[in-house]
Amino acid sequence: MTINPYKLNCKSKSKRIQALSESITFEMKSDEKVMPRENDSNNHIHTTYSFSPYSPTAAAYAAYKSGLKTCGIMDHDTLAGANEFSQACKILKMGYTCGVEMRIKFKLGQWGRMNHPDQLNCAYVTAHGIPSTSIQSFDKFLKPYRLVRLERSKAMVDKINIHFKKYGIYLDFNMDVYEKSEAADNGTITERHILYALATKLEERYGRNSTLIMFLENELGYQLSKKQQKYLLDNDNEYFLYDLLGIIKSKTDFFYIDADSEMPNVEEFIETTKTFGGIPAYAYLGDVIDSVTGDKSPQTFEDHYLEKLIPELKRLGFEAIAYMPTRNTKEQLFRLKKLCKQYQLMEISGEDINSPRQSFHCKALEDPEFSHLVTSTWALIGHERNSEIDIDNGLFSKKSIEQYPNLEDRLSYFEALGKASINHYE
Repeated sequence: MTINPYKLNCKSKSKRIQALSESITFEMKSDEKVMPRENDSNNHIHTTYSFSPYSPTAAAYAAYKSGLKTCGIMDHDTLAGANEFSQACKILKMGYTCGVEMRIKFKLGQWGRMNHPDQLNCAYVTAHGIPSTSIQSFDKFLKPYRLVRLERSKAMVDKINIHFKKYGIYLDFNMDVYEKSEAADNGTITERHILYALATKLEERYGRNSTLIMFLENELGYQLSKKQQKYLLDNDNEYFLYDLLGIIKSKTDFFYIDADSEMPNVEEFIETTKTFGGIPAYAYLGDVIDSVTGDKSPQTFEDHYLEKLIPELKRLGFEAIAYMPTRNTKEQLFRLKKLCKQYQLMEISGEDINSPRQSFHCKALEDPEFSHLVTSTWALIGHERNSEIDIDNGLFSKKSIEQYPNLEDRLSYFEALGKASINHYE
């Protein structure tokens, strides 16, 4: 008995969990065993509650099928999918972490662009290791920001409609964007939702042929690689809309509107995350030369002022640096690792899953140089479970720091707690 992937992505949350629960016991006993990837982790998996082809249940299952022993949910501005995700992970006997990704006001523009391709004095950050006991309260804090973001999304759709009117293309915000999201269930509408809707309209208008490619290049000014052209010409390409979305997102000036009141400032983000038992992390991007996700143009970010940025993050109260290892060169990662060790900042890895082409596992973690990222994942899990019992008992609590002043020793202790926690699933 195999699991029907459509059942894991159906609209009913309870039916998704039920489908997983009913089928997984049989699958685990089958001859088709999943090859476990012990030296791997992914703490940055988006779901349909921000933008992704995977519901929280489907995301956990896809991580399990890829061989991961741990996985982490990371949606934009919402924790609405966290409880479902953790429930699915328990059924799958996987370690799990819950987090949220946000944009914050961060005035360091005098040094250069941080990690946001489209906006200065604005940064992507993540709150990791949020205990289940704080999910509801933290999400209540996030709700006003989601509502403001919703209004900005409407304005960006209006801007697209003005731009594309001469081409006979029109987006209905409610039908084409809102209804295709989980916004009605406290999910977030992101720029990707909008561009997915636009990609759908472009396919309807131009089809999957050279006419579409000519429109993108001659009318909109995109430079398509041979690989991208091949994807767009393939009538059997099941990922066509995601591929087209990635192309469109590489140039955003025709629709992007700067975020403002939908973002807390950096101090508020850090204080709030710690209040709810989470670990505030800065999401390092690093200079982009060749975008592995296909949706970023070559651009410089934090690398030329990293030695100033890291101590400033520490001073502000950040406790970790999060990053996607496959986005960066070894030289970038070694430099970052050295600075994190110097300033006693935890390193958290994750592959930014929001497209079906992306792999859930991280090949970079096969290198022994990055084994500490697996340790930190289990420590993150241990932090969550410990904080659920007592929010003042986490990885960066006063008590834990006094007991293990050195971060490396503390991570080892919490790693053991994380690994042991799976044995206590109901």
